[in-house]
Amino acid sequence: MPKDAAVEEFAGLVRALKARDGRSYEALGRRLSVSASTLHRYCSGATVPEEFAVVDRLALLCGADEEERRALDAAWTEADRARRRAASPAPTPVPAMSAAPESNPEPFAPEPGPGPAADPTVPVAPRARPRRVAPAPLLVAAAVALVVLALAAALLGHPTRTASAPAPASTAPGRTAAPLPFTWSIGSQLWEGGCGHTYLVDRAPRAVAPPPVTADSGAWAGTHGAVHGGETLVRITVQGRSPSDAVVLHALHVRVVDRAAPLPWNAYRMDNGCGGAVTPRHFAVDLDRPRPLARPVDGLDASGAEVRKIPAVSFPYKVTSSDPEELLVSARTAGCDCRWYLELEWSAGSRTGTVRITDGGKPFRTSGTRGRPAYVHDSAEGRWITAPSSGQTG
Repeated sequence: MPKDAAVEEFAGLVRALKARDGRSYEALGRRLSVSASTLHRYCSGATVPEEFAVVDRLALLCGADEEERRALDAAWTEADRARRRAASPAPTPVPAMSAAPESNPEPFAPEPGPGPAADPTVPVAPRARPRRVAPAPLLVAAAVALVVLALAAALLGHPTRTASAPAPASTAPGRTAAPLPFTWSIGSQLWEGGCGHTYLVDRAPRAVAPPPVTADSGAWAGTHGAVHGGETLVRITVQGRSPSDAVVLHALHVRVVDRAAPLPWNAYRMDNGCGGAVTPRHFAVDLDRPRPLARPVDGLDASGAEVRKIPAVSFPYKVTSSDPEELLVSARTAGCDCRWYLELEWSAGSRTGTVRITDGGKPFRTSGTRGRPAYVHDSAEGRWITAPSSGQTG
């Protein structure tokens, strides 16, 4: 039997994610808590997952952006409907003899005789009380009507689900129907003090452009396929929508999607040291810990003649439209190539929720740099040169 078009479209999207990542079925399956054969069946279209959550984890693991995840969600929904239709037994016409038993079954008894048994689909004229027999055409018409209604519901996008069936993907955690009572934005291509940072790049020095200015760091990193080396700085700006109704920020959670060995790439430093700057609400994350936490730490104001400590302040925070809050997360690692994201827990009046903070729909990525060849840029000679060993990062 040929595959349903919706199932094939969904399988094609899953295959594309797997091909983009490049890891084996077994390696990806371990991270998704499914077997290699199960993941292969998803990719081939032989099986459609019963829940979207495993597919969403695969999308995050393979670096899918928000738009790709929405398309994958829609494709899974259609494929899941097709799977349910295929699993449901086809309705059979109700024969005339299937009417409920009466107290007097005599009218439904077959005529005696040596010939073949009577065809049960051919009604036998009753000898008495015909008003008790439901006419066969009405029963068949009722069955057909039920089938038509079920098909119409599926085509209109309102399939009937049993109590044990998974909820529609649109009700998954983190998706709120009503608008959030606040806005938020992030910056993820930040450098310490505005000038100090390390990127890992899978290129030889002669194929790497000179360090960009900070404002162009995102474009430079994207062109080179660069990964944050040793540390990723993420700035989160949160602002309420109302000047009077405060939104309370309760906690910031760290979720590690994947851990692998540090990348065996060259490390390129964007500077040889630079001055400090004002640090906002500062949270340190050790990605090498089994369960990383966002710990509030003291900040520093080194913009003046002397360095001034900014005492750490922990959650909760309150934000309004006139009183925004800026949080700076410093995530470090020495021993892994980590993909991770953040969850911001909030409340406003009777509403509560959690916002997933990602890098444009993808997990943040930070890899250790210990033992990697490190380079700094010599502006006088216009080329990358080997960095002093004492300055190795990660």
